Amino acid sequence: MKLIQCIIRPEKLNDLVERIEGMASGLTVSDIRGHGHQKGQSAVYRGLEYQVSLLPKTMVEIVADDSRVDDIIKVVTETARTGQIGDGRIFVLNVDESYHVRTGFID
Repeated sequence: MKLIQCIIRPEKLNDLVERIEGMASGLTVSDIRGHGHQKGQSAVYRGLEYQVSLLPKTMVEIVADDSRVDDIIKVVTETARTGQIGDGRIFVLNVDESYHVRTGFID
């Protein structure tokens, strides 16, 4: 099994959830803040310009069988891509074990 962590723009979340719904049994969504190569952005508030270094992002985490990973990554990149800096990142991590809290059984 793999854990797929997708950091995307918040406005892309609904589209992604709709497209990924049949591919994974579940997902976790978190509101996060951060920056990559763009190092934030300039904003203007009441006529004054200031630097926003941590931008709002959304993290979608999906645990999937190894055979589904490539398909999920393809859907995420197609759905979340705008072609602009700050579209996000995808990380794929190994999941050695998974337990159900209620029953204690290994998945």
